[in-house]
Amino acid sequence: MKKFIFAAILVVSNPCAATDKIGDQTVKVSEQDKNMNLAIAEARRTLDGFLALSKKPPEGTSNFKLKVMLSDDAGVEHFWFIPFKEIKDGFAGVLANDPQVIKSVVAGKVYAFKREQITDWGYELNGKQIGSFTVCALFKSMPKADVARYKKDHGFVCED
Repeated sequence: MKKFIFAAILVVSNPCAATDKIGDQTVKVSEQDKNMNLAIAEARRTLDGFLALSKKPPEGTSNFKLKVMLSDDAGVEHFWFIPFKEIKDGFAGVLANDPQVIKSVVAGKVYAFKREQITDWGYELNGKQIGSFTVCALFKSMPKADVARYKKDHGFVCED
């Protein structure tokens, strides 16, 4: 059993947006972290609804993404895939994060993955980040000023 899970906060912004927004970061999380495990469970419980929505996106929605757990001999890491699509026997998508731990993948490349590997989902609705349960879980242990900045700069909506 691996000691740590690595989860990345990924913010997908308009390239024309201000560059002084708080950016992505990678955070180490214990496999035993209660908030993270609850977030992953909620994301998996609501995945079917998200997938249905992503197939027929309503007006005002964009940047549909899946977070996926990948592993190799170096460890375990969770990555966002944007965009993604369903394929026979699972999904495929473009890896949106630079790996920090595992050595078998490269950002910007397309990889296939199984439903069981999905640990989160998210999308934007009129500038607000919907879903992203694992990001909201990370917010619970981050400095309040950083959390406020992510919410302000990128529109994360989290239940407290």
